[in-house]
Amino acid sequence: MTTLTRRTTLAALLATPFALIAGRSQAAAHAVTIEGFAFSPAELTAAVGDTITVTNNDGAPHTLTADDGSFDTGRLNRGQTGEITLTAAGTFPFKCAFHPSMTGTITVA
Repeated sequence: MTTLTRRTTLAALLATPFALIAGRSQAAAHAVTIEGFAFSPAELTAAVGDTITVTNNDGAPHTLTADDGSFDTGRLNRGQTGEITLTAAGTFPFKCAFHPSMTGTITVA
């Protein structure tokens, strides 16, 4: 019985690093909502490969557009969603192309 317990424990210990590596390689999904002429959340931290779904709940059209042009949802009317996939690490300020006072930042690690 002791041998079986040791093997099980050793197997679990050996598998742990692989499970951690596998967990890191999976992309995550994030959500940003536009409502009241504001992004929520306005500050977001994500990883390379993650996807952000943006939903416009306002009556006016909006976008979520990186200041450097690296991503853009395009025009989103009320009730529409758009997706962006983060392809590079860095800090990316963004805004609404129609309402430049609407701003936020995505930090990609």
